[in-house]
Amino acid sequence: MDACTVLGQLLEGEGFAPGERKTARNECHASKPDYGTYSLALDPVQGLSEYSRQVPGSAPATVNGREARQGEPFGAGQGMCDFALKVGAHGRAVATATMLRAEQRACACDAARELAAELEPLLPKQ
Repeated sequence: MDACTVLGQLLEGEGFAPGERKTARNECHASKPDYGTYSLALDPVQGLSEYSRQVPGSAPATVNGREARQGEPFGAGQGMCDFALKVGAHGRAVATATMLRAEQRACACDAARELAAELEPLLPKQ
């Protein structure tokens, strides 16, 4: 799966710019003016335990019945929220929402959960 292709499919018709690959990893970011950025990272070798170490304070979650972790990498209320979904024995998919405006920051986790819920059916079955 290509992160930019999947993110484009998930955000089609919602006013986001085409996704951009910011790193050599299978990761993609799509921005919407005056709103924020949605990101998708597909990692076949780092699972949820690695995510837990990378994002201290992340909490167990489920998305459409799939095991996941919810984290706010820069701290609660800072406008960025992730949902890392388990993919197979060793992989993960991370859906992220980053909100631009201060009054939207509290909505970051709701937005990330919604993106993760749309992504989950596209992931390989466990």
